[in-house]
This record gives sequence, structure tokens and C-alpha cells, in this order.
Amino acid sequence: MCDVLDKTDFFPDCLTVRDSVLRLRRDGAFVAVPLFRVNTAPIGPHPVGSYEIWVPQETFSAVFSYLCMNRGNLSILVHPLTREQSAEDHDTRVAWIGPSYPLDLTALPLRSEEIPLQYPSLRLGYSAKPQLTLEMRMKLGANVEHLLASEKEAARAPPRV
Repeated sequence: MCDVLDKTDFFPDCLTVRDSVLRLRRDGAFVAVPLFRVNTAPIGPHPVGSYEIWVPQETFSAVFSYLCMNRGNLSILVHPLTREQSAEDHDTRVAWIGPSYPLDLTALPLRSEEIPLQYPSLRLGYSAKPQLTLEMRMKLGANVEHLLASEKEAARAPPRV
């Protein structure tokens, strides 16, 4: 989840980034879903106007890179969506693109009983079936270690115990 925060004087920049994300999604550059609502005033934990962009793990790096390079004067809070929506997701499990803002964590629930699934029809993110089993991931990891063994600059993983 990316929460795009803006001071009132940056509101046009906010909409410009949002519209460009929508165009890039339409054109297949990545999957990202800006929520329809744009908050022009503080709401929830955010001390300034904001809007949210849901990003599945499958296209996270592309969206993150785009926002880093095109945020202008905006601040963007990046956080996961888990059951611990207040205590962890908006406090210690965050990354800021641009200057950070103090958040009002009392405005959020402490815990949700369910993992918040968004846009399950896309079958991405938490709604996706795992593409690789643990065994397949371990084989992939072993192959990567083998291929990197001859690379002088690559750090070696510790042996499995």
C-alpha cells in the first residue's frame, strides 16, 4: 500500500502523479490501483491530504521505482497490509519516499481478524495462489548461489544448518 501525502499547495502534483499511475496501469506498465477517493484534508492517521494506491507484490518494484523518480514534492508512505494495521503497518513496517510526517496511530484499529484482501478479482497479492512452492524456492536459491559462486563482488549466503 502506498499512501500519497500532500500539503494543500501540492494538490495539483498529487493528482498529476495519480493520473500518471492510472495511465501506466492502463498501458500495462504495472498493476497499481489508486483508490477513487482523494482526501483534500487530514483523515485517519494522515495529518495532511492523501490518497491510497494499492500495489500487489507482483508489480511492487516497478511502482516503487516510478514513485521514487516521479513524486516531485510529495511524500509517500509505503507499508504492508496485515492484521496489525496500526501498531506495525503504519509505525515500524514503513518506508517513506520523501520527507516523513508524524502519523496519528490512535486513528487506526490495533488489529483486524482477517488479512485485508483488496481487489481479489485480480488474483494478485494476497489473493494470488503461490506460484512457487517452498521446495521450488529452495532449488531456485541453490541455483542462484551456484551461479554467483564465481562472482567476486557477490556476498555468499551462510550454510544451511
